[in-house]
Amino acid sequence: MINVKFIFVKLFVFLKFFIYFITIKIIKIKEIIMELKGKVAVITGGASGIGEAVAKSLAKDGVKVVIGDMNQEAINRVVKEINDANGQAEGVVCNVTNEADVAKLMDTAISKFGSLNIVVPSAGIIKDGLMINTDKETGKVKKVMSTEDFMAVINVNLLGTFLTLREAAKRMVDNKYEGILFTIASINKEGQVGQINYSSTKVAVALWPKILVGEFHMRGINNIRVVGIAPGYVGTPMVRGMNQDALKAILADVHIGRLIEPEEIGDLIKYVVTNDAIDATTIEITAGVCYNKSRAK
Repeated sequence: MINVKFIFVKLFVFLKFFIYFITIKIIKIKEIIMELKGKVAVITGGASGIGEAVAKSLAKDGVKVVIGDMNQEAINRVVKEINDANGQAEGVVCNVTNEADVAKLMDTAISKFGSLNIVVPSAGIIKDGLMINTDKETGKVKKVMSTEDFMAVINVNLLGTFLTLREAAKRMVDNKYEGILFTIASINKEGQVGQINYSSTKVAVALWPKILVGEFHMRGINNIRVVGIAPGYVGTPMVRGMNQDALKAILADVHIGRLIEPEEIGDLIKYVVTNDAIDATTIEITAGVCYNKSRAK
């Protein structure tokens, strides 16, 4: 015979714990939003791809956003979309390899919103190719990666990140703004054939959190954390629009079988911002990218 009273008691206990769990989750989400609300973020490459997703994600939770990008039309679009969604955003045309442009970007954030707390240097380019490429028949070198292609990636991805972090840190220290500097690395920091330029920049910026936090600690600078983010293959419009056979081949080596959504990068950045214990490290968010039929990268 079914004990109705016993089942009712069990159901009541379950519902009680379920409501408690949901309540705690809601409180935690509200705490995170409160910690983010009112902070000021600068995002380079903020008018497309990962940078755009991060800008919109932060703005949604009350962060005042200043985006820097080379494309004025794209800047206008993203700023309008954020402001139309009741966020606060400003845009500045910025070449991250130009010191004056980067300085202006930081000063705009401070003059417009009165602070500087989150810095995401997501501006980056690729110019893939082998260092040397040989002719199949003769075996002799027929093509090399040009110095221009090598240095273009170094300048944007490495020098651009350096200038962005330097100009931000200088103002954060002088004005005692508490916050966090990010670097945007890549899973290809592990090394990728055909990307000697790109991979070199990404392994470098993956190291920077440890170096910079060490320097800050040495000088008694305790108001700035540094954390790297190393994504795998992210579902930006550029990636989704690539040759579909090539994309299928890429996803065959991804453990969960899909691209990372740009919004998931934004979610990770928000989590890091609200957790002071995360510092001096680079976090991978890769969906389980593996070497061909082998271990994860």
